[in-house]
Amino acid sequence: MIVLGIETSCDETGVAIYDSEKGLLVDCLYSQVEIHAQYGGVIPELASRDHIRKTLPLIQEAIKRAKLNTEDIEGVAYTAGPGLIGALLVGGSIGRSLGMGWNVPTIGVHHMEGHLLAPMLESHPPEFPFVALLVSGGHTQLVQVKAIGEYTLLGESLDDAAGESFDKVGKMLGLPYPGGPKVARLSEKGDSDRFHFPRPMTNRPGLDFSFSGLKTFVRNTISDHNDAEGGLDDQTRADIARAFEDAVVATLMIKCRRALEHTGMNTLVIAGGVSANLRLRDGLQSTVEKMRSKLFYAQPKYCTDNGAMIAYAGCQRLLAGQKDDLSIIANPRWPLDTLPAL
Repeated sequence: MIVLGIETSCDETGVAIYDSEKGLLVDCLYSQVEIHAQYGGVIPELASRDHIRKTLPLIQEAIKRAKLNTEDIEGVAYTAGPGLIGALLVGGSIGRSLGMGWNVPTIGVHHMEGHLLAPMLESHPPEFPFVALLVSGGHTQLVQVKAIGEYTLLGESLDDAAGESFDKVGKMLGLPYPGGPKVARLSEKGDSDRFHFPRPMTNRPGLDFSFSGLKTFVRNTISDHNDAEGGLDDQTRADIARAFEDAVVATLMIKCRRALEHTGMNTLVIAGGVSANLRLRDGLQSTVEKMRSKLFYAQPKYCTDNGAMIAYAGCQRLLAGQKDDLSIIANPRWPLDTLPAL
C-alpha cells in the first residue's frame, strides 16, 4: 500500500510517501525556523499561514520525486494532533480533501504515535513489546508499548517538557531560536565539574518528570554569575549549558532504568526531537548495557517532526482496515493511550 503522509502540527511542513512493500520512497521537509526566529518562538498564526503556502507544493514535489502519479496513491495520512489547532487544520483539510478527490481512505494520525514508531523506519527496527521514552518540545513521556495502539502511560512531565526546557534555557543564555540544539552544542565546551544542578524528582518513587524547578535553578545560577554589565562570560555560559544538559540526561537515565525494571522489559526506544541529543543517547546506551537490554532510536532527521513518521504510522492503521469518515480531525490535546489498537 502506498500512503502519502502530511505533517503540519507546528513549525515544520513535512510530506512523505511510504510503500508497505518497498519502504520509504521519498521524504520532503520545509522548516519555518527562519520565520519564527525573529520572534524567539513559534507564532501560531504565522505557522498556519506558511503551512498553507508550502504543503501543496511539497506534495507535488514528493509525488514527482517518487516517480509516481496521483493515481498510484492508495491512502492519505495526516497529523490530527496534538499540536497547534490552526496548523493541524491546514494539514487535515488538505489531507481529507485529497482523500476525497482521489477516492482513497484517509486517516488522522497521532503526532506522538508517529514519533514513537519512527525507529521502525530503520533497517534494524525494534520488536514489540518495549518501553518508549518520548522526548520532544511539547512532551516527555514514558510509555509501555505492547503493540501499535496498545499503549500504557507510565509517567509524564508535570510541567515543562524536556525539549521545552532546553529551548527556554537557550533563551536565558542568549542563544537564538530554537535554543535546544544550540544549548547542546554550547555544552560541548563546558566544564562538567564546575556546576552541579539537581536531578528533579529522582529522590522519590515514580516515573513522572518535572523540569520547571531545574529551569529556575538555571535562572538563579545565571543571575548569581552575571558580571557588572548583566552578562555572562563565554566559559560560564558553556559551563551552565553543560550542567543543565547533564542534569536532564541523568534524570532521563534514572527514570528509564526504573521503567525497564518496573515493566520487566529489555528493550528501550527513544523518540522525539530530544532523542537526537548525543549525550542522551550515550547515557541511555550505557544504562541499557548494564541492564543487558537494547536501545533503539531513529536517525536524527526522523527524530524531529517529519512526514515519514506520519506516512508510516498511517500506513499501518490503513492496512489494518482503520480509516476516518468525511470529517476533518484536529485534536490539539489528544492522550496517546486513548488510541485504538490494530
